[in-house]
Amino acid sequence: MPGKVLTIGNVRGLSESDIPVLQQEHGKNSFQLEKPRQLLHILADIVREPMFILLMIACAIYFILGQSTEGIMMLVAICFVAAISLYQDVRSTRALEALKQYTAPEVRVIRDGIEKEIRTEELVPGDVIILEEGNKVPADATIIQQNDLSVNESAITGESMPAEKDETSGKNSLYQGTTVNTGKCYAIITATGNNTLLGKVGKTVSTITAPKTLLQNQVNRFVRQLAIFGITAFLIIWLVNYLKIGLAIQSLLFALTLAMAAIPEEIPVAFSSFLALGAWQMSRLGIITRQPQTIENLGAVDVICLDKTGTITENKMSVKTIYDFEKDTFIEAGERLKDSNVLRFGVMASERAPFDPMEKAIHEAYQLYSGYQMHELPKQVYEYPLQGIPPMMTHIFYENNTHVAAAKGAPERIIRACKLNAGEATQILKQASAQAQKGYRVIGVASAVHKEKEFPPEQDDFNWKFEGLLCLYDPPRKNISQVIKQFYDAGLHIKLLTGDFAETAVNICQQVGITGYLKYVTGDQVLQMHENELKKAVEEISLYVRMFPEAKQKVVNALKSNDHIVAMTGDGVNDAPALKASDIGIALGKKGTEMARQAADLIITDDDPAKVVEAIKQGRKIFNNLKKAIRYIISIHIPIILTASVPLLLGWKYPNIFTPVHVIFLELIMGPTCSVFFEREPVEEQLMLRPPRKRSPGLFQQDELFISIIQGLLITTGVLWTYYFSMYLGDTLPETRTMVFNTLIISNIILTFTNRSFTENITRTILYKNNLAPWVIFISIAFLTVLQLVTPVQEIFGLAPLTATRFLLCTGVAFISVAWFEMYKTHQYKPEKPLIRHKQE
Repeated sequence: MPGKVLTIGNVRGLSESDIPVLQQEHGKNSFQLEKPRQLLHILADIVREPMFILLMIACAIYFILGQSTEGIMMLVAICFVAAISLYQDVRSTRALEALKQYTAPEVRVIRDGIEKEIRTEELVPGDVIILEEGNKVPADATIIQQNDLSVNESAITGESMPAEKDETSGKNSLYQGTTVNTGKCYAIITATGNNTLLGKVGKTVSTITAPKTLLQNQVNRFVRQLAIFGITAFLIIWLVNYLKIGLAIQSLLFALTLAMAAIPEEIPVAFSSFLALGAWQMSRLGIITRQPQTIENLGAVDVICLDKTGTITENKMSVKTIYDFEKDTFIEAGERLKDSNVLRFGVMASERAPFDPMEKAIHEAYQLYSGYQMHELPKQVYEYPLQGIPPMMTHIFYENNTHVAAAKGAPERIIRACKLNAGEATQILKQASAQAQKGYRVIGVASAVHKEKEFPPEQDDFNWKFEGLLCLYDPPRKNISQVIKQFYDAGLHIKLLTGDFAETAVNICQQVGITGYLKYVTGDQVLQMHENELKKAVEEISLYVRMFPEAKQKVVNALKSNDHIVAMTGDGVNDAPALKASDIGIALGKKGTEMARQAADLIITDDDPAKVVEAIKQGRKIFNNLKKAIRYIISIHIPIILTASVPLLLGWKYPNIFTPVHVIFLELIMGPTCSVFFEREPVEEQLMLRPPRKRSPGLFQQDELFISIIQGLLITTGVLWTYYFSMYLGDTLPETRTMVFNTLIISNIILTFTNRSFTENITRTILYKNNLAPWVIFISIAFLTVLQLVTPVQEIFGLAPLTATRFLLCTGVAFISVAWFEMYKTHQYKPEKPLIRHKQE
């Protein structure tokens, strides 16, 4: 139904000077369902961790056995472990809080008589807000004035059909969490935060626990499997030791050594910190992620669906040509268009204060070329909103004691409404097609005179007269061709989804380098296709024209059902369903609508499509570095576990070479290496020239896990060889332990640098810019020096001095145990090996 035109008087709204007092009284407009996580909560979580519990048990056993030095050492180690966990937790928490600030939605308000945008959490009762189609209602409010307003209240009532709203009692209430479906309104805030209806019934998004992602489940399953192994090995070692020495507490201490070695507590820490810190770092590049888990899918994106307007083009339209149907002639922009009814009715059918780039261009052309100003137009009294497939919109004016209607929309819809004969329709569509081939966006314009008092229920029912066509041009972005090439180089498939004519879309594809444009389907065809037919079509078709929201969403869902990871870009209200349906919705934050931003997973703050390439690059980097960290943990845990268990099971002379003191020290090395060093690793040079990773049930591909296990077993071989060699020569337990401990530490250092890449050898990785790399080398050398020269430290760890020859032997064994992987990479990943390139269609 049509509605009256919205005109608001001199509303001043609240004064900025009153806001602090009102915020103090009512609080922030946000849900406070639980208290923020404080330092004590973080410490409580650390204390409940399995590793912390094992450390405390080991510490208590040392004191029970009277080994106070070792007990004190364990206490110091516990403090270090807690400090590392606390540091990582605080970093992640701060990063997430920073993300919340970046992604906070905004709303337009009137304060001190000035219209401005503020964060929704800053709203207070009494604020006057302005809402338009696509906006989410930020707090409970009462409508002051409205124009053709309907609201989707499914978040509150569960009713899917929009509710009509006006200023009358019973229909003038707006509720937080609902969405403006059509129209525009001014409303005054009545309740905020927990005092809103949504807050009282507890239906806030904050109460919903998001399901765990595939990667989270994979990591949790992997850690759980290792934990089960650790518990089993712990019981076996305890039993074997007890049967050999008959001392339950001493046996428990040795068993705890193995349990501590087996539990990979670094992996969950690395997982959470990599995603949180990665998302925060991306935000500094102008790429805002709503949830850190979004990064999980970024590296796996293999299809990107692009919206034309605003993504590929500059979203800066201008009127280029006008086709006057009555005169059957074209009028080029730049000539005086004073007598052009097409342009005049096009302006009348547009919003008086336009926000859409197309309507802005029509306004500019009217004022620039026609010689008229906007205030010279007649008074608008009613409007029909943009609706239908294809869409059209109508405004009604009162002029010379009669009502005049002006409409604009898709040419085929305007032709249908005007009830033109077949010959006329063919003529108009031929002209529209010719202009579309030039890359122009073509809009049909019509007018009608209405003498009756009542307006028809549908805008198509006026006695329409076809006026002509408005042809607008939106040039491609300057850098878009390079962006398209980078997508193809990264192995991504591009799908262009646009509402324009096929000819316009083909022209744009040719200009920017999108391939596969010779075949296309329309939005109507998409809706008519059977599910299986569409699933086949989306694999073959790259161009989709005359698309509307339902069709875009259906294409995205079909791609997902084919096991693609789909990213979708968009900036308009009509893009929101497809943005929400895709694996990663990417909204343009500068010119995009609030609805698009709220539906998206990623927001590009400066609307630069090159940032989409950067987002995918960062997603690949973060996932790649996370896998490096986890594979490093697997490789280095294997020798610790086997060195702590194999000699006992084989009955060697020194069956328990390690104690909890040694293992906790190794954990202090591995933890920061895993979660800090690898997190800082840069993007590998060839990462964006490789195909996207495949989404699979397991965390690793079979060959990846196999290589990491081989690394661990070869380090184990080297360590155990040193172990046996020292015993064979008749060395004492401290001397043997020193040989083993040094070999393991040196192996760890070399493994850290070898695992910086699983495809590039060290001649390239040594050039990677990671400011922690020199510190890893310095601290490692310093500690090895302390172990060799400082007697008190040797006594704490139960070590003995090593000769230079013995130290070189440990270094050589460690080098051979790890460095083989460099030769493997050189042979397996030769530089001349072709990278995945896009096959031109």
